[in-house]
Amino acid sequence: MDTPLDALDRAIINALHGGFPLCDSPYAAVAAALGIGEAELIRRLERLLETRVLTRFGPLYNADRMGGANVLAAMRVPDADFERVADIVNAQPEIAHNYRREHALNLWFVGAADTPDKVEAAFRRIEAATGQPVYRFPKEREFFVELRLTA
Repeated sequence: MDTPLDALDRAIINALHGGFPLCDSPYAAVAAALGIGEAELIRRLERLLETRVLTRFGPLYNADRMGGANVLAAMRVPDADFERVADIVNAQPEIAHNYRREHALNLWFVGAADTPDKVEAAFRRIEAATGQPVYRFPKEREFFVELRLTA
């Protein structure tokens, strides 16, 4: 079921898409910039997470630079089983999100953790729970492409 977004929901998503203030009261700072109260901002973020408009709200770290690992992965999932498998993938704390592609490998996601072994363990849990292989695409070179989508 689609969750309707009003203009304020969209403004919140757009404001937070590229960063979060580093200060003593970051929610208050964002709320003030949007012309709303801090409690209203937090309530709306909680609703967006509960309704899965947002599947995650938090920082993204470059785990590789901190001794951990980021690994792009994909699966070939039958359409009839897609939602079940996507839910299993999303249940892993090492997976921030997944997305569907029109391709033979139709479910893509990134595993990230403070050690490569933890990423690999998440992939093995996914394989065990789904009965399907996770194809790993470890990074060979790094490129930075800032993707900003407007809600």
